[in-house]
Amino acid sequence: MSKGRQARMRPDTRAGHDVVLDLDRYVPALITFIANKLSRIANSHYQREFGVNVTEWRILSLLAVEPNISAARICHVIGFDKGPVSRTLSAMEAMGLITIARDPDDARSHSIAMTAKGWKVHDGVIAVALERERRLLGCLTAAERDTLITLLLRIHGNLDAVTDGAESS
Repeated sequence: MSKGRQARMRPDTRAGHDVVLDLDRYVPALITFIANKLSRIANSHYQREFGVNVTEWRILSLLAVEPNISAARICHVIGFDKGPVSRTLSAMEAMGLITIARDPDDARSHSIAMTAKGWKVHDGVIAVALERERRLLGCLTAAERDTLITLLLRIHGNLDAVTDGAESS
């Protein structure tokens, strides 16, 4: 078979194993490998240049789009568990990047917003993040970028097909 038409699984040449993944065609692995490498490189750069890690940056970028949201909303959008998000929010508050206030409409919930310092960090990181994205996608035409985004959004919307529904979106 040609490289572009290989099955996602291929026969294994080792005795006793019928099939192994073809990691060049297995989409969950490709997405994970790309995400891990992008995050590792970004984490190092953002920490060195701006004093925040990738998780803190993801939260800042979400707060820029959705000011005064709850930790539950952050978990839902970003896809992280409550514990790590809670610890990250506490660290970000201690760094002066965010404020956490009890939600007046729901005493069990808190409203999270960026401080002026948080906005300053956000504005520095976003310039670097957008340039990294531009360089990453530079191998694609504008139409290919649009197609990629459309397909990724469709896959993201289909996460319920492989989860219990509580972890998607």
